[in-house]
Amino acid sequence: MNTAQYVVRRVRPDDLDTLVALCGEHALYEKTSHDAAGKAEALSRALFSTPARLHAWVAEAAGELIGYASAALEFSTWQAGEFLHMDCLFVRAGRRGGGAGAALLQAVRDFAGRAGCREIQWQTPEWNVEAMRFYRRFGAVDKAKRRFFLPSASARPDQA
Repeated sequence: MNTAQYVVRRVRPDDLDTLVALCGEHALYEKTSHDAAGKAEALSRALFSTPARLHAWVAEAAGELIGYASAALEFSTWQAGEFLHMDCLFVRAGRRGGGAGAALLQAVRDFAGRAGCREIQWQTPEWNVEAMRFYRRFGAVDKAKRRFFLPSASARPDQA
């Protein structure tokens, strides 16, 4: 890892606006929509509450945030133990291939180990073969499943 080009660190409150922008770029890359309204405040509550509901890291190069990873602790009934769900790992176009993604993944992996998690789980779109190749290089194994989305009983129709 070439740390002279970037540094990976935990997200700070002053990163939130850029983190929301990175989320928007990530959504665009994954061919979905993203509404930034209220996201900085919601992320702030999740990241900086005690205990934190969300953990996030950024890759920074020359003062610019070029990527991020986020994860949350979850409990597996089957394993009867905690695992880390990596929600996002994203590096901006033009910055991929320089090791920032690997360093972000390592930060997530290190956190999972410190938290006592036996494994990290995540998903990626079926069409994203580059991401699959990237994850497999680190020994990740994929299991075919479908992800479902169902609005909660309290969701407004415009949130579905």
